[in-house]
Amino acid sequence: MLIPGKLLDQMVAHARADAPNECCGVVAVSPGEPPRAERVYPAGNAAASPLRFEIDGLEVLRLIERIEEQGLQLGAIYHSHTRSDPYPSQTDINFAAGWPGVEWIIVGVADSERPLVRSYLIDGPSVEEVAAEAI
Repeated sequence: MLIPGKLLDQMVAHARADAPNECCGVVAVSPGEPPRAERVYPAGNAAASPLRFEIDGLEVLRLIERIEEQGLQLGAIYHSHTRSDPYPSQTDINFAAGWPGVEWIIVGVADSERPLVRSYLIDGPSVEEVAAEAI
């Protein structure tokens, strides 16, 4: 996925603002290969937890509707890890089962001076890091 730097900055800012709890949201992409991120939609973490995130089902439906109204597609779900590296936890892997083909962007803010952003495709137990290229 190609991601403009300003959108990466928005995800990092969201992660920092919600710390010590995890943040979450979705990324809209324009169709094509590779997909290009067009917009970030922050969401509320209904779990309000530093260990996991949960997006309210109605909020997700409203966000997807907004994305589709703009002629875009859901390309990624993002969240932060505030106390660990930006690698999918077992909880993340389990949650990803309901969202096949969607990238999982994790913003690691355990080191607040140097946040790390990584993206993954998760298919069952298989976790593959994919390029989240800043443009």
